[in-house]
This record gives sequence, structure tokens and C-alpha cells, in this order.
Amino acid sequence: MDAHPNTAGSQDLDALVVGAGFGGIYMLHKLRNEQNLNVVAIDKAGGVGGTWYWNRYPGALSDSEGFVYQYSFDQELYNDNPWTTKFVRQPEILAYLNGVVDRYDLRRSIQLETAMTSAEFDESTGRWTVRTDTGDTYTCRFLITGLGLLSATNLPEFPGADRFQGQIVHTGAWPADLDLTGKKVGVIGNGSTGNQVITATAPVAAHLTSFQRTPQYSVPAGNRTLSPEEIRAQRENFDVNWKQVRESSVAMGFVESDRPTFSVSAEEREAIFQRAWDEGGGFRFMFETFCDIATDADANEEAAKFIRGKIAAIVKDPETARNLTPTDLYARRPLCDSGFYETFNRENVTLVNVKENPIAELTETGVRTADGTVHELDVLVCATGFDAVDGNYKRIDIRGRDGELLREHWADGPTSYLGMATAGFPNMFMILGPNGPFTNLPPSIETQVEWIADTVSDLLPAENGWLDVDPETEVAWTETCAEIADATLFPKAASWIFGANIPGKKRTVMFYLGGIAAYREILGKESSNGYPGFLNQSASELA
Repeated sequence: MDAHPNTAGSQDLDALVVGAGFGGIYMLHKLRNEQNLNVVAIDKAGGVGGTWYWNRYPGALSDSEGFVYQYSFDQELYNDNPWTTKFVRQPEILAYLNGVVDRYDLRRSIQLETAMTSAEFDESTGRWTVRTDTGDTYTCRFLITGLGLLSATNLPEFPGADRFQGQIVHTGAWPADLDLTGKKVGVIGNGSTGNQVITATAPVAAHLTSFQRTPQYSVPAGNRTLSPEEIRAQRENFDVNWKQVRESSVAMGFVESDRPTFSVSAEEREAIFQRAWDEGGGFRFMFETFCDIATDADANEEAAKFIRGKIAAIVKDPETARNLTPTDLYARRPLCDSGFYETFNRENVTLVNVKENPIAELTETGVRTADGTVHELDVLVCATGFDAVDGNYKRIDIRGRDGELLREHWADGPTSYLGMATAGFPNMFMILGPNGPFTNLPPSIETQVEWIADTVSDLLPAENGWLDVDPETEVAWTETCAEIADATLFPKAASWIFGANIPGKKRTVMFYLGGIAAYREILGKESSNGYPGFLNQSASELA
């Protein structure tokens, strides 16, 4: 029997799902519709969609190609998807997720505008008690969190912010009624989000000022309308395409290169980079061209030089080009754009290098930089990212066995086993928790949700039974993730994927970089061997 989520008070459930994005929606479907469990999903937002509900900023676009940026669990759902472009814009993704919720009749089991404020595990009963900001209380055997990798907003503090007469917004909490047309707009940050905001806003703003912290390597997205033949081929090749995704590394829908950078001549190398530039896609440029860009510094420099050459050719003003040109490793999250560098040729766009000329304070009318210049603004957009991966967990009072706080368990950095469970917190399963796979997210989400659902099914016969990660297993997984990361160039770049964007946050590995194929194999062995990486209360019933 389904719970009635609109009834205030206390509810006793089989499982509570926290979050209604890609992960929470599929988890609710698996447990309620396929396993007939008593499940409710809660979300602090006013609608479903997770990341795509909150990130409504101008230019928001997937950086995975649309044919693999969706669910694959139902081929009829896939065939009915109306998307017609290579990459997909935020309104279309949000509409898709709402359509999935309605297609599988999930809305009646989702409680919106409800945030988890605390969760506590009772070892004597094997159950969690979850409290919310609405006053509702849920008790459940399984607590499944889909809080999102990028949802705890990082809003910098500036002197004088309270004096500024304009509007300050974070891209991850975009007001639905905010229109930047004809306004003087400042944008802090030029990573993936800042890149998109700047490119989309410049044509409509009276003036746009980019406050750049770190120059970025970006390649064209190459977004375009797909031909009817291309769309038909995606549907007809459904099985082949998704098999390739699951057997790949980054799960982006293309075959990753096995060709070393220096195995070809300089001329051929340039031609391969040019073809990738023309085709578009940040992940294609890094992983489809050559196999060693992310692991060999000399190979990486060849890709970096190519992009630097493009910046020099595109940007007309030499000083602006200098400020936009990175000189470090090409080893952050691969970016793609819809004309980012070209945007800085516009007369209504100004670039401020805040490493050379820092923001001193906000005034009544705008931003004053260290050189004394006041950049007048109506709106200041903070594309300053998120306290990624563990940020949302640390903001909630989550207590496991013996009352241990999760934020204390993670005091030296977030840890897990398989990116889904952490020692001392039984039957709490995280979708996209720390040290999960760094890939195109929907395939990883499906992989994790399906494993969690199967594990829940295995646990059900053991009344009040629970699984808890063996602490030694968690340490070993963390070391494995660190060893794999250290074999790449990614830790050498200051990036959010290692927590470098948050002042005072310890630099630590937060992803499994071994690829989705290897990850799926590890998961299969864990469950088929009776969960050897876990401690459990009813081992005989799980073997």
C-alpha cells in the first residue's frame, strides 16, 4: 500500500528517498512500482527535477549529448522522448523529468517543499527516524539519499554586500522571474556555469562584466538540431548504444581513444584536434582524440596548446586574449561552450582579471576592484559553484550507530564504499555519494539505483536486518580511488572535483576515476558474493 505523503505527522515506511532529481525519481519508481514497497520521496524544492529545477540560469545546457543524458531503463520511454538537439537545454530536461514522474504515477508519493533536517539510526530496531522542516517525521528501514553532487551552493562573502542596491543571485538558486535584458550584469566565475551564463547573457545585457578568477580551457559544444535520420538511428541502435555506454569509461556515448598523442605526426595530431573542435563536445575533445591527455603531461600540453591557439585566433584584443588564456594543465572538468571566447569581442563585454585586480568590496552601485574602479551593476551573478559531493550532507544532522555525526565521520574528507554507503550508517544508501564514478551521470545513477534496489530486496527477508560498511573496506576503497586519481593529471589542477573551490576545504579525492565498466564489475562481484565488504546483522540470510 502506498503512503499518503500529504498527511502531516508521522509515517512509518519501508524506505524514504530524499531528493527528487534523476536519482530520486528512478529510486522511487524501482522501490514503489517494481518492488511494491511503502516509499515516500521528499525534496526541499517546489518541484521535481533536482539540479534542473534549481539551475534555471540563462544558457543552462547539458554537457553530455542528449541521446545518453536520459534514462535507459525503459525503451518505450526513450523512444517517446521528443528531444531534437545534440545537447539539451534546461527547460527541456526539466519537462522530461516531470513527464517521467507523471508517466509512472510517482507524484502522489512525492512530498515537495520538505527538507530533511535530521536523521538518526536506532540500532536496536534497525530503523531510521527522519525529521523535516515541515514538522513531519518519518521512520524507515532504508534511508536513500539523492541530494545531488552539485546542490550545496557556494556563495562568497564580500565586504559591503549589504550596501549593494542591486540584486545578488547564485546560479544554483535562480529566481524564476529574473530577466537580465537591458541590465548591467556582473558574473563572478567562468567555469561550466559561468561560461554558459556569460555567453547567453551578453547578447541581451546592456553591459556584461566578467570577473574571472581562473582562465579555462573550453571547446565548442557544437550544439545543433539533429536530422530525422540521426534521431531514428539513436532509437534503432538503443541496445548497441547503451551496451557501449556501460562498457566504456566516461559513459558519454562515444568510443574512447586508445591512440597515444605522440603515435601520430604533428600534422595528423593537429588534424585530429581540429576534427574534434569542429564536431564539438568537451569530453569528446579530451577522451575521443587521444588516450593519454588526462594522464601524460606532455600529451596534455599538446591539447592545451591547440586550445590556446584557438583563443589567440578568436579573441581580437591582445590583453583580453592574454587574460582568457590558461597556462596550467588542461585537467579540470572538460568544458564546452556556445561561443564563449567570441563573446569577449563584443563591445558591451568587459573582462576583469580578479587575480591581478581583486574585488575589494561591493558599493551601493556595483563592484569596486583593487584599482579603485567601480563597475556599475544592476545584477551580480555568482557562478561560484558548489560545496560539491558532501556539502549537502554536512549541513544536515545525520547520526548513525552510537550517535556518530556524519560530518564528524567525514571530518578529514568524505569517504564511502562504492560511492553509496559509509561505515557506521547502516541501511543508508547514497546515490552519487563520495567516491562514486566520475562519468556522464544518468548511466551512473541508473547503475547505483539498480544496485541499491537489488540490495534492499536481498535485505527484506531478514526482519530488521541491516548492512553496514566494514570500516576497513571503506579505507581500502578510499585508497583505491586516490591511487587511480594519482595516476591521472586531475589532482594537479585546482578543481571542484577535489574540493579546491571551497576556502578551507581539505583537498581530497571525491570520485572513482576507474570508469563505469570497471565500477559495474565491482558492484556485481560485491552483491553476487554476499556483500563481503559489509558487516550485516543477518549474514546467513544474505549469503
